[in-house]
Amino acid sequence: MEKIFERLNESQKSAVLQTEGPVLILAGAGSGKTTTIVSRLAYLIEGVGIPASNTLTLTFTNKAAKEMKERSMAMIENVQYPPLLCTFHKFGLLFLKFNIHLLNRKNNFVVIDTDDKKKILKKINADLPLPLVASEISRYKNSLMSPDDAYKQAEVFHYQQIAEVYKEYEVYLAENNLVDFDDLIALTYKLLDENEELAQKTSQRYQYIMIDEYQDTNELQLKLLQKLCSSHTNICVVGDDDQSIYGWRGAHIRNIMEFDEDFLGAKIFKLEENYRSRSPILKVANALIEHNRSRLGKKLIATRGDGEEVSVLNSNDENEEAKKIAIKVQKLLDSGVRAKEIAILYRVNVLSRSIEEGLNRAGIGYKLVGGLRFYDRAEVKDLISYIRVIANKHDDFSLKRILNKPKRGLGKASLDKIELAAHEKGSSLFAYLENASLAELESLVKKKNAATLKKFITDITTVAKIAEESTYEFIDALEETFALKTIYANTQDAQERIFNMDEFYGLFRDYIKNNPEATLDEFLNELTLQSDQDQVEGESIYMMSIHASKGLEFEHVFVIGMEEGFLPLIGEGSDLEEERRLGYVAFTRAKETLTLSHAASRFYKGRRSDLVKSRFFNEAGLCDGSLIVEKNTAFKKGDLVRHKIFGTGRVTGVSKSGREFKLQINFAGTKRDILASFVERL
Repeated sequence: MEKIFERLNESQKSAVLQTEGPVLILAGAGSGKTTTIVSRLAYLIEGVGIPASNTLTLTFTNKAAKEMKERSMAMIENVQYPPLLCTFHKFGLLFLKFNIHLLNRKNNFVVIDTDDKKKILKKINADLPLPLVASEISRYKNSLMSPDDAYKQAEVFHYQQIAEVYKEYEVYLAENNLVDFDDLIALTYKLLDENEELAQKTSQRYQYIMIDEYQDTNELQLKLLQKLCSSHTNICVVGDDDQSIYGWRGAHIRNIMEFDEDFLGAKIFKLEENYRSRSPILKVANALIEHNRSRLGKKLIATRGDGEEVSVLNSNDENEEAKKIAIKVQKLLDSGVRAKEIAILYRVNVLSRSIEEGLNRAGIGYKLVGGLRFYDRAEVKDLISYIRVIANKHDDFSLKRILNKPKRGLGKASLDKIELAAHEKGSSLFAYLENASLAELESLVKKKNAATLKKFITDITTVAKIAEESTYEFIDALEETFALKTIYANTQDAQERIFNMDEFYGLFRDYIKNNPEATLDEFLNELTLQSDQDQVEGESIYMMSIHASKGLEFEHVFVIGMEEGFLPLIGEGSDLEEERRLGYVAFTRAKETLTLSHAASRFYKGRRSDLVKSRFFNEAGLCDGSLIVEKNTAFKKGDLVRHKIFGTGRVTGVSKSGREFKLQINFAGTKRDILASFVERL
């Protein structure tokens, strides 16, 4: 028992000791979330005497599950079988192995991965944009929509086609006894929802349920948890509403915000003591997140004392920014800081390119986490392949990459036939396609595809002539002639891919401006040198997106791209509150120092654009930003208030109404919307 409580503060102890009923543990960044959840599991088994087999602890990654299992087992002495502690999807897999027969399916099913899924979808319909079809089917499953529901809901023909593909896909999976990743949760819920006896039996088995990273759950996972709590209310969730950053992936912040409505009688514990960051870092993080209105409200308290003030790095452009960061990184390394304790974070992956080049020039090794290096990204490699073919028409390797990008109706079989015909004539692919008659090509591919290929060859020749006359104008001719952005227009991450293509176009223009006599070959050679990092050895610093950094911590953190349009990302589909949470996550990765960087201009969408400093500087109390945003109202969800006429009530929601704040208040069962100025807080 001493092992369990020796490292806990008072808030953590209170949360651990509350074993019965619904419990929400609001755990701020660096506040010992994992310590609390593993201690609570150990206490349930070792202290209260709950059989380990009656507990269920779910999280989101195998890495987190493994760490939590090891830490909890170190505190438990006499257990024959370990508790079930795994990811949501692993739980679904285990559950289906025992119960899928109730759906007239065999339990020796095979779980397919994303690549398998795409191959099946391509077989069903190769004409529709594959990434869009895959993501839509995933969305349908997570919304519990059948193929018929999806078809009825489709407002345009394009989505009716996707619904039809979904229907065929489901038939294919059932016939071949396959399940995909989404089925592991969706079919588990379906079984529990359609079989009351099974739901009761499963709930009685798992009497004590704990969920890690609850802010990342989606609607389907919430419904599953409610089924697992059919016979009891012993559910404890741990999470941080201020770190809910996966809305684009289906995570729903309302799950943590309205936990007390989903599970009545919930007790809430706040873990606010931060064991990670120095005081100045927490000061700016607290100030920034305070501007969010959709939050339960807590304030991180520094336990590690004072430290260096947060630095703001001002640069004229991304090249100056990269140079300054490389100098600061080198100073840290020279002072004895280990490379792996330094991280450079960004909101948009396209920003990594200039920093990568700056570190390369300075001879500083780095690792790109959770993403490819800029020049290794598919869309950038496509562009480079086009330029290689225009510079050297007989580059078969590059030509094969682009021959069907954008789509020209060529499948693998057609490409193989063309390659064989070229080989038999002893010529390059380009020379063969250029010299072959239309009739000869029509014997290998469909008639319309033969004509498309001939046009492609003519277009390459035309653009190559433009490149000879003006290297600078060539890049515009390339995009106008081949419309390369359409390759990725319908993908789920289209905006980011087009960002990367525009960044590459801008990079090309900049290189030619600085080297007006340069040829395409010289540009390509420069690229090869810049992206060649085979010699990097030993420890290296980390570069990653803010999303990829969640759950990690570093001694020294640099956040780049602190401009309007990059952080926060602004545009259709963006959510300013989620952007602010991303900023908060980025800031709270830092233990010792935090440097926030912005540039007055960057290559953006293919040309240099003047940028405005992020509003987050202002909101974090560091310096003037682009906008002054009002601070959060003094009222927040959960507050008790008094109204002259309606008496005492509890705030259930806060929204903006002109210059005022409107409160949704529950007065003993009667809900009313009232302006904040008409009530007082108790």
